Amino acid sequence: MMTMEFLIQGSYFVAAMLFILGLKQMSSPVTARRGIVWAGAGMVLATLVTFAVPEVIDSEHAVTNIVLIIVAIAIGGGYAWVTGKKVAMTDMPQMIAMYNGMGGGAAATIAAVELLKATREAQLDPTGTITIADRLGSDVTILAILGAIIGTISFSGSIIAWAKLDGRLNRNTLLPAQHIINAMVAVTTIGFAVAIYFSNDLAPIIAFFGLALVLGVFITVPVGGADMPVIISLFNALTGLAVGFEGYVLGNAAMIIAGIVVGSAGSLLTHLMAKAMNRSVSNVFFAGVGTGAAAAADGEQGEMKEIQSQDAGILMAFASQVIIIPGYGMAVAQAQHKIWELTQLLNERGVTVKFAIHPVAGRMPGHMNVLLAEAGVPYDMIYDMEDINADFKNTTVALVIGANDVVNPSAKSDASSPLFGMPILDAIKSENVIVVKRGRGTGFSGVENPLFFADNTKMLFGDGQKAANELIVSVKELG
Repeated sequence: MMTMEFLIQGSYFVAAMLFILGLKQMSSPVTARRGIVWAGAGMVLATLVTFAVPEVIDSEHAVTNIVLIIVAIAIGGGYAWVTGKKVAMTDMPQMIAMYNGMGGGAAATIAAVELLKATREAQLDPTGTITIADRLGSDVTILAILGAIIGTISFSGSIIAWAKLDGRLNRNTLLPAQHIINAMVAVTTIGFAVAIYFSNDLAPIIAFFGLALVLGVFITVPVGGADMPVIISLFNALTGLAVGFEGYVLGNAAMIIAGIVVGSAGSLLTHLMAKAMNRSVSNVFFAGVGTGAAAAADGEQGEMKEIQSQDAGILMAFASQVIIIPGYGMAVAQAQHKIWELTQLLNERGVTVKFAIHPVAGRMPGHMNVLLAEAGVPYDMIYDMEDINADFKNTTVALVIGANDVVNPSAKSDASSPLFGMPILDAIKSENVIVVKRGRGTGFSGVENPLFFADNTKMLFGDGQKAANELIVSVKELG
């Protein structure tokens, strides 16, 4: 038995190390694929070891336990395999939000099972004085409840984030005085959490989980569309934290370490993204950038000047340096491959081409990096905002394709703008700016962009892939 316990705990330790090493590898686009494989191997190992855990094989329901585990793996793994192969790059943020929510929901379910089991055992006590905390222990009960509320909020909040990203939910308010109602729901949820600790009744548990689900919905709905990448990152951190807490409840070292790693990494990423927007995480939840009130347009700022693709191609072909700024519009148009083809043509003509990436470009952290890597763009051509901003003043053409808020100069110049204070890519400092855009509307946040009306800006209207293809034809015609 000692040998089996040693093998189980040793396997969990190896799985945890693979998680950590895999996460480290994911920090660079060059090694990200290897990191995913390592982390996946750790998960496979941790899952297989579960079949040897005494609670599974020594239980009177051993056969049922094993069958249920196999069925769960087949359903979950099969669904993930099929959807992962089919999902479009534009839908990747929605898929990540959904899967992250499933992780939070799983952690909450573990807590629910443990709390319900303790309730049943406490109710069997003839004195009627035994509480859930007495059955589980004070520390286990507290962490079970914390994991439950965090995981449940992450679950329902992630579902709302998915619905918003997928265009299925466009609301930014559910009720009048939404933030006040959110605070009241939060206080009531905490009250039921305390009641669970000191009781042996089922009612507080049901009320607690119901309110936590509602709270996740209520706190996510008011968040503006422009802030969704930060919210996804935050819910990822919360899911990791919930998993770590429930790992302690189950006495599972792999869950504890994996949860702490994911929670800390997600927290750091959330902090960095909020910092990149020059905002606090609380401001992201309460400011509502991208909502109707906060995103009201500033009024007419001038006239957009249109340029034809042939003229734009000539301007870029004879440039000394071109900086390409991709955004979500490039993902929607699936134009990344055409943009890379255009880049190669410009390189052949002696034009220096660089890609500028804002930390919150797209709908999830690293969205643009993934798209460019998929198209084959070398990593040394991709620059972060801090590394490239000084280059714009020496740039002949800044090509903005599908981006809006990350190049909006009102973030620096207009104190009344909802984006004010957010660091941006200084495209406006380039000699010329060409903006590829479908129409004349605002971007995802709904905030008007003065860059589009600037004297050095020309608008190339149309679908991103079509526009990129026309630019390619124009450059090729020059010989």
